Amino acid sequence: MTLAGEVDTTVWRLRGTPLIEATAAGPLTGRTVAVKDLYALAGFTVGAGVPEYALDQQPAAEHAAVVTRLLAAGARITGIAQTDEFAYSLTGSNGLHGMPINPAAPDRIPGGSTSGPAVAVARGEADIGLGTDTAGSIRVPAAYQGLWGIRTTHGRADTTGLLPLAQSFDTVGWVTADGETLAAVADQLLGPDTAVPAGFAVDHEWCAQADPTISSAVLSVADALGAVPVDLGPVDNWLAAFRVVQGHEAWANHGEWVAGHPETLEPDVARRFAFAATVTAGQAAAARDILAAAANHIREALGRRVLVLPAAATAPPPRSAGPEVLETTRARTLRLTCPASIAGLPAVTVPLSRDEGGPSGLCLVGAPGTDRSLIRLALGNAAVRAAGSQHSEDPL
Repeated sequence: MTLAGEVDTTVWRLRGTPLIEATAAGPLTGRTVAVKDLYALAGFTVGAGVPEYALDQQPAAEHAAVVTRLLAAGARITGIAQTDEFAYSLTGSNGLHGMPINPAAPDRIPGGSTSGPAVAVARGEADIGLGTDTAGSIRVPAAYQGLWGIRTTHGRADTTGLLPLAQSFDTVGWVTADGETLAAVADQLLGPDTAVPAGFAVDHEWCAQADPTISSAVLSVADALGAVPVDLGPVDNWLAAFRVVQGHEAWANHGEWVAGHPETLEPDVARRFAFAATVTAGQAAAARDILAAAANHIREALGRRVLVLPAAATAPPPRSAGPEVLETTRARTLRLTCPASIAGLPAVTVPLSRDEGGPSGLCLVGAPGTDRSLIRLALGNAAVRAAGSQHSEDPL
């Protein structure tokens, strides 16, 4: 292993040529992977985007389960890529390392918390960005950077060796520059699907959460797909409950370390942990009851149909946007991303046509266990491919 001489520390914590070689030849031979700084890599510490935290950890004895599978399929690990601190953000900012440049819109934020792997893929420095999605951390950077991405069915991909934020929602996910590579990774990390998608659905009120240009584009695709209108109900109560459970689990996982290292985190992440510290076990239990009912409602309403909706509520905000703008944008986007997280559903993000504000994304949310079929559906469906091909000069 040879370490690279020049490393952009907004994107990479550590980079090699490669950092870790493949363990066998296979379907992913020749592909390179940027690994989010939450996955164990043998001989390296997990840093979670926080240098002080990394210093307190021991090097991992073995690779995370999904990393082992990628290496066995022929992929090489290019390096450990940065994440928003403890993956508790959607902006792509990191208090110490700074915010990486969004290659698709340099004056706009890249989106997080899989910011480092996504930028590495968008810049052509890796073929696969291995990340996580708890509340949208694959879907948002994919949408903001014109990438393909998947949040897998909750619990379907092995999370052994993955540092948790909130286990009730954490999922393995990855981003790629094209759908074929997205599918190739799914073939190696996921077993056979347990269900097959059947038809499409769209909730007009949910789509209206997005900016008009994005909503209109998504509704056009939904219409071309023959999506059946559904009313999935208001999200705000679910989102409040989601925030409570996520916070309770985040504090259980990291609260002791955060409390012992005051003023370590950047302000927005510190505020989320400050809220998390106040959540009681009783509040978390009540919120779980709300989320269980919400998950059942969403799954029953959709059945095996694929929900078509925006991957994020807006194009990426300007890098110069203040905290209030970023928090408002985050709240709007969470109304679109949290339902799949609550119900544990797979979600595939496809690049959507861009406007002067930058890229946006189309999201296809499927029934549990339809992950691989969902990717193939996106690749094979003319309406979805047309939406994605508008994003660049080269059709998918």
